[in-house]
Amino acid sequence: MPKIHQIGGSGGRRGRGARIGTTLAEINVVPLIDVMLVLLIIFMVTAPMMQQGLQVNLPQARRADPINTQPVTVTMPADFRQTRVVQLGQENVRLEILQERLKQAILGREDKSVIIRADATASMQDLLDVTDKLKEAGVEKVGLMSKPREGR
Repeated sequence: MPKIHQIGGSGGRRGRGARIGTTLAEINVVPLIDVMLVLLIIFMVTAPMMQQGLQVNLPQARRADPINTQPVTVTMPADFRQTRVVQLGQENVRLEILQERLKQAILGREDKSVIIRADATASMQDLLDVTDKLKEAGVEKVGLMSKPREGR
């Protein structure tokens, strides 16, 4: 036998006031966590590929002593002869104002040493020009950075 449903009125469940379904009282954070983990993996993979600073082809040496402290670094790129611009830490500096910038960089430091990262194609005259500016700024020790010789 078929059932009879009341249309309208207050006795039926399908009245205007009664609704079927539940409300979402909580936010589902699982998709948010999944997206954050994927972004974390992407940044972890791409971070080593991002390169800061200038690309320098360092000369090779048979013996090199490891550096224990974090000295001030001056980088001479391959196009130094044309541009006369070096990089002091992460800042590009013209050779003419290198002396003042370097005085500010080593002002509060106990160790007044600087390491030069010169490109292998840089001439000796360019290297001496930069070294003269370093000595005028009050640098006590100047070191040259190299990389180990490949294929020993």
